Amino acid sequence: MDLVTIGEILIDMTQTGASEAGVPLFAANPGGAPANVAVAAARLGARAACLGAVGNDALGRYLIRVLEENGVEVRGVQIRDCATTMALVSVEEGGERSFSFLRGADRELDPAHLWREALTSARIFHMGSVSLTGGAARQATFAALEEAKAAGAWISYDPNYRKTLWSGEEEAVLWMRKPLPLVDVLKVAEEELPLVSGSGDLEEGTRRLTAQGISLVLVTLGARGVFYRLGESTGYVPGQPVEAVDTNGAGDTFVGAVLGQLCRCGVETLDAVQPERLGRILAFANAAAARTCSRSGAIPAMPWLEELEAGGPNLMGRMGNHPERISGYGEESSREKEQKQ
Repeated sequence: MDLVTIGEILIDMTQTGASEAGVPLFAANPGGAPANVAVAAARLGARAACLGAVGNDALGRYLIRVLEENGVEVRGVQIRDCATTMALVSVEEGGERSFSFLRGADRELDPAHLWREALTSARIFHMGSVSLTGGAARQATFAALEEAKAAGAWISYDPNYRKTLWSGEEEAVLWMRKPLPLVDVLKVAEEELPLVSGSGDLEEGTRRLTAQGISLVLVTLGARGVFYRLGESTGYVPGQPVEAVDTNGAGDTFVGAVLGQLCRCGVETLDAVQPERLGRILAFANAAAARTCSRSGAIPAMPWLEELEAGGPNLMGRMGNHPERISGYGEESSREKEQKQ
């Protein structure tokens, strides 16, 4: 398996406008950051699986069907006897969004029934911080993290801060920082950098994080692009201009694109990734995220690889060579070959 994600699988009730009487109108879009990342990676050619929990209801069955239709393995999705979690997403002018949550099954991920075959075969294991907010999901997430790390997976982490899910910032910072000693790839939004590093300065904040053993730190800057630190090397890859309709899912698309590409770099350690190749990977991920912003919803807005390739020089030409998917995906990794021997 190229990529295994763990965490919330939910319904994004995304505002689509208002009625003539001024009543907000919403669309029930499939979402949840770890599910989004898995779908983004799968649409761009990776083999992905998602571990999480949905309710024993129509929305839960719908979410499982969406994951399957997008090529994501769902054997690790548990069905719990409670409601499927929903997030109410209000979209402001310019595409920015605000969240409120109706928690349900996502908190009930049972650590005793994790799909361990996926954890021990994953090239990359990805998690966020929403599943660390409490419930059985917190224990399940840490158990899965430790098992995947012990099996040799690269650990990817997106400490996406949702203020309403914590009792306060102090609690959030405490739990959001706990996974850092095991992390290899960290994606953090610019406004979240001070929470996990203690500094909002891009150079200093990322230096503090790599000092903790994190090989690759990616700080997303919205429409401006991404700042990266790979060991002692730092750089900036500009974003692709786009008229934003809805930014929901753009960061997850970026993460899925990056992780899918890293799976096929053909290197044993992240430190061996050359800056030039990393630059192409990040440009590809920026293009994928920009395409997501141009449409409404999270998963429904995510691009397929063929879309980006068909975009011509505006999307692909800036990267020089084609993304790693062209020559790598569909082939077995060296680790998978070893496991079969």
